[in-house]
Amino acid sequence: MERTRIFRRPIFWILVVIAGAFLVSQMFTSGPSYKDVDTSFALEQLQKGGIKKALILDKEQVLQLELNQKIKLPDNSESDRIQAHYPSTPDTQMFTKLADAKSAGKIEGPYDTEVTKESMLLSLLLNLLPIAILVILLLLFMSQMQGGGSRVLNFGKSKAKLVSKDTPKTTFSDVAGADEAVEELHEIKDFLQNPAKYQALGAKIPKGVLLFGPPGTGKTLLARAVAGEAGVPFYSISGSDFVEMFVGVGASRVRDLFEQAKANAPAIVFVDEIDAVGRHRGAGLGGGHDEREQTLNQLLVEMDGFDAKGGVILIAATNRPDILDPALLRPGRFDRQIAVDTPDMEGRKAILRVHAKGKPFTPDVDLDTIARRTPGFTGADLANVINEAALLTARQDRRAIGDEALEESIDRVIAGPQRRTRVMSDHEKKITAYHEGGHALVAWALPHAAPVHKVTILSRGRSLGHTLVLPTEDKYTQTRAEMIDTLAYALGGRAAEELVFHEPTTGAGNDIEKATAIARAMITQYGMSSKLGAVKYGTSGDEPFLGRSYGHEKDYSDSVAAEIDSEVRGLIELAHDEAYEILVEYRDVLDNIVLELMEKETISTQDMARICERVVKRPPMAPYNGFGKRTPSTQPPVQTPAELEKGTPPTPVVGTTSATSETAGAS
Repeated sequence: MERTRIFRRPIFWILVVIAGAFLVSQMFTSGPSYKDVDTSFALEQLQKGGIKKALILDKEQVLQLELNQKIKLPDNSESDRIQAHYPSTPDTQMFTKLADAKSAGKIEGPYDTEVTKESMLLSLLLNLLPIAILVILLLLFMSQMQGGGSRVLNFGKSKAKLVSKDTPKTTFSDVAGADEAVEELHEIKDFLQNPAKYQALGAKIPKGVLLFGPPGTGKTLLARAVAGEAGVPFYSISGSDFVEMFVGVGASRVRDLFEQAKANAPAIVFVDEIDAVGRHRGAGLGGGHDEREQTLNQLLVEMDGFDAKGGVILIAATNRPDILDPALLRPGRFDRQIAVDTPDMEGRKAILRVHAKGKPFTPDVDLDTIARRTPGFTGADLANVINEAALLTARQDRRAIGDEALEESIDRVIAGPQRRTRVMSDHEKKITAYHEGGHALVAWALPHAAPVHKVTILSRGRSLGHTLVLPTEDKYTQTRAEMIDTLAYALGGRAAEELVFHEPTTGAGNDIEKATAIARAMITQYGMSSKLGAVKYGTSGDEPFLGRSYGHEKDYSDSVAAEIDSEVRGLIELAHDEAYEILVEYRDVLDNIVLELMEKETISTQDMARICERVVKRPPMAPYNGFGKRTPSTQPPVQTPAELEKGTPPTPVVGTTSATSETAGAS
């Protein structure tokens, strides 16, 4: 295999051509060898006589003498053939010397003058050699660019890979945490295998299925599972494989791909990262004749055009469904759009069991506990957790993966590897301990904050320490009170620095950034301001061609902008004051947390429960009472319909916001 690759390289054939040209030139220029001597030595021998033959090479300005016998040369060697160079100006003197030597009988044989002439074949070869090298380079470059010498000009051929029987198969049993997506795709597999059942009811199979969701949630894995389960030809290609440097190649490859699929129908075509060619048309740069738009137009025609035929199902995956062209998303093209989101608690348990197959674990490991520790993790994150734990166990020469390795791997995924080489002074360590202790104590005292799982002052990634809070269950909405508690928790580190050291540090920069983003979203997106009301302020400037948001378009007056800034600052100050009050009230508890952090560097939930034993949870905030202090609610509690029917006591409920997802937080 390695020899074949060497023979295909352009440099090999260039060296072969150059070596051949050199050998040919040597064949035409080879002759008897003469020893080079000084001109004075050659003339001396000419005066002495005993010259068998003399020859003047006019073009090279060389005098060659063939002697009757070998003589000793100045370099102590012996030879009967010598040659010397002479200047071009006194050439007539050289002829005179030869004539005099001949007449004196010192030259026994003839003497002659030879004007060297180049071989026509050699001259032609040397002139054509550069052209031949350029032609060979061009042909080899084109053949390698298109995948082989037999495809030199096949630019428009599709690069789709046909999944063969020998390919290791992934089935739906290998997919966990995406039961709804598996069910939808299982129906497509069933239709391809049993079409009569659906045709009897007049049902038509979807022409396209779009899988969308965050990175790492398993979209490509689902496509591989369909390939392993379908039992029909499965063509796989990336969206970026359509567009090349030549105009029209993308549209040609789309046509060729669907021609292959239709010839082997029923078949499935999978396009990964379809947003590479399916972006919104007519936006941004490029204009109407952009190569990407031509490719998209051809894809639209092939999926549902005038000449469209059945039997080919297109499955596509993307992280950005918002930038796809509307014509691509309409029914008749992508009839079915399947969201592949981050898994919930049960999904994480199933994913962990899949990745734990074949790996040894110690008896104390409980995968359900690991699932509770990893809210917001995607399937790729969970696979990385198990793999990192296995690597750490192997590094420590252990034979089974333990809970300690899994805990460390979770921290590595969240905050990065531990930086043991970073040396901090005792004063900086103390500041970090009070900062993280402030986060932990405020989170422990607030009623809606997630429970504290771990506090550490060990440096990881770009952070000097972090406090990890984990929700006890998956949450998809948050109330205003819960978000204010999140703000107070985020500002707990800053408040602790002000309380103890009487001045803030740069360590709270990321906390302030997160708190400001949450507060601004509460005012401008979620309508959580009693002063500004339930109004959305500002629109994001999305550019589909560029594929990202490039700014925030202001659609409100300057006076409203000032009010928004005032409300955001009010929320931040409310949260900061509450965090400061908690730390002042439980200053001794904060000091105990810092002492234990300085000693152990990491404290767990059990340690926090022991240290914060006397800390009392603060009362819930009154529903929607502006920016006032935290006070018990004076409004009558709200009853649900079920409680009204049963006559059960009312349950206090506060207003919820639009759907958000709460993940593991590290500050």
